[in-house]
Amino acid sequence: MRALDIDPVHDTRTTFRTLVDATSRPGTVEQTPTVPASHAVVATLVDHEVTLYGGDAELRTALERESRLDAAPFEKADVVVVDGHTDGRVTDANRGTLKEPSDGATIVYEVDALSEDTEEMDAGLTLAISGPGVLGTRTVAVDGLPASEIDAICDAQSPYPRGVDVYLTTDDAVVGLPRSVDIAVGEEVA
Repeated sequence: MRALDIDPVHDTRTTFRTLVDATSRPGTVEQTPTVPASHAVVATLVDHEVTLYGGDAELRTALERESRLDAAPFEKADVVVVDGHTDGRVTDANRGTLKEPSDGATIVYEVDALSEDTEEMDAGLTLAISGPGVLGTRTVAVDGLPASEIDAICDAQSPYPRGVDVYLTTDDAVVGLPRSVDIAVGEEVA
């Protein structure tokens, strides 16, 4: 993925570790080694056996040059990249089956800002996250994601273990929201 300034060994290994941390500690803001974070995430997750929907032209061209782009429609893709929202279509994404819940899609949202300090954000939503990997409740502020999309994500997460795994990405950070967590919209920051 050198076309994206991503070292195919070092940066993808570091990004994989970042994704493990973000998934095992939902709602924590983790830093990616390269920018934008969505490119780092996709370069780490997508190979010749993983299908992709979305992503910008630069990302798709780089994957295609390396014979790693296996495009699929939104409803069938393993990894879906969207800019801010799906207009509620996240419920149409592949949610796996009871026998193979791991077949559920990974949705990568490109958002404007993420912060664990909800007082710091000038705009956006405060999300309250609970479930495995969270002691009590953890809050994270997100700018660039409508509240209606969080409702759609929650609909796509049930019934567990079926669902989608979600990563919220900014320029250099990622937050994991695996299908096992509960998400509630707190207050909207004006």
